[in-house]
Amino acid sequence: MSDLPPNGNHDDHGDHGDHDDRPDPLYPLDSPDPFEEIIEAETHRDPDLAVIEAGSRTLRTQGGAPESDVPARPADPEVDQALREVEGELASRWGETKLEPSLARVAALMDVLGEPQRAYPSIHITGTNGKTSTARMIEALLGAFELRTGRYTSPHVQSVTERISLDGAPVSAERFVETYRDIAPYVEMVDDRQEHRLSFFEVLTGMAYAAFADAPVDAAVVEVGMGGSWDATNVIDGSVAVVMPIDLDHTDRLGTTPAEIAAEKAGIIKPDATVIMAQQPVDAAQVLLKKAVEADATVAREGLEFGVVARQVAVGGQQLTLRGLGGEYPEVYLPLHGAHQAHNAAVALAAVEAFFGVGAQRAEPLDIDTVRKAFAAVASPGRLEVVRRSPTVVLDAAHNPAGARAAAGAIGEAFQFSRLIGVVGASGDKNVRGLLEAFEPVFAEVVVTQNSSHRAMDADELAGIAVEVFGEDRVQVEPRLPDALEAAITLAEEEGEFTGAGVLVTGSVITVGEARLLLGKG
Repeated sequence: MSDLPPNGNHDDHGDHGDHDDRPDPLYPLDSPDPFEEIIEAETHRDPDLAVIEAGSRTLRTQGGAPESDVPARPADPEVDQALREVEGELASRWGETKLEPSLARVAALMDVLGEPQRAYPSIHITGTNGKTSTARMIEALLGAFELRTGRYTSPHVQSVTERISLDGAPVSAERFVETYRDIAPYVEMVDDRQEHRLSFFEVLTGMAYAAFADAPVDAAVVEVGMGGSWDATNVIDGSVAVVMPIDLDHTDRLGTTPAEIAAEKAGIIKPDATVIMAQQPVDAAQVLLKKAVEADATVAREGLEFGVVARQVAVGGQQLTLRGLGGEYPEVYLPLHGAHQAHNAAVALAAVEAFFGVGAQRAEPLDIDTVRKAFAAVASPGRLEVVRRSPTVVLDAAHNPAGARAAAGAIGEAFQFSRLIGVVGASGDKNVRGLLEAFEPVFAEVVVTQNSSHRAMDADELAGIAVEVFGEDRVQVEPRLPDALEAAITLAEEEGEFTGAGVLVTGSVITVGEARLLLGKG
């Protein structure tokens, strides 16, 4: 199979279509072309991608037809029972929010498994918000270029099997159980030798890396669980390290300033890697750039080396012009809402370009038709996802102030509801006041509730904060999520069938997942 096809346009600047002479808003005419500079400045990386350059790729079609993005419980009672047993065994371990700053246990597991994480090149993704959506976009792009992919993301919306995907679809319940049973003896071996047993997240990480090696995949797309340096996923050496926007979250574990949090997340930057850096607070960017220099890594920054040139709201999503490391990509349709998703798309595109050596080993952009096809097929469940009409019910997994601000801005732009009712169920360890304050300008009323997680904030406690933010007249309390959904839909229907009222369910991935099930989406 030949190398990846270049974009059909062979002019000196990689422009496409009816490009005119108007100044590019990211690249003024009187400034040097940063793409030419980065091409000249970059040195050749270690050929992690030799297998790809040699044309040894596995077609996605060999993996079978994709399953649903959010799988339901297995229909076969025996398979369902086996999955429940595995879920129970995983749940008996340290939860993924209990951390110890060490890679010793997961490194020991990789050792006894034969280092499966080194059997394929990886793109490693950290940051505060946007990781999962960006991982899905990267996966879609790699798959469109006929690479077999493995994707590891967290947390899950409805089923733990969502966390490990092959060829763009979650592994089947049968394969999930089989993978767990295959590595279980090695997990026990490591447990016996360590001071603490492997955690829930460490075992899942081992399962993902083993499943990817067994497939085998041509490329892995791996999202960190939390932080970077000590995250269990960080036993890989990602040839591309992606850093999504850094904001304040998990401050009790990662630090209280963007700079402190960036220092932890910068741990995924490995020697000679390419770092794709989304827009960052100044102090976080300084930390990331310093780490990149120390690691002799190449850096591409959103707004300088790549970015969003233009975006327009479109039916079901948005139309984008993206600037990548190899040139401009016009008329890219993305079926996701919000400026934040456009920025995620720019990061994903740059990451895949870097993976294929665009800007370092080749100057041509990726094939534009393939890029368009990939982005048009992207889905991200629980991210401004419409799950019901009349009235419209939207789900969004925003769980911190930065995510809430992005969702609030996007829902106003994409849906233009005449009146929006919020359903909020949050975790007790989050900045709930900041989250509610971000939604206050767009919610006419809010119904506070709680999900089934042990981490869920009590509905009455959440109501107390909500009353301070919204005022008593705009807050309703329904501790049970089914009652909260019914109450919010009733409030929206009071406006009448044709008035354009809607409901947004948010505050936690768990709340969104449970609402999704209740509304018949899984």
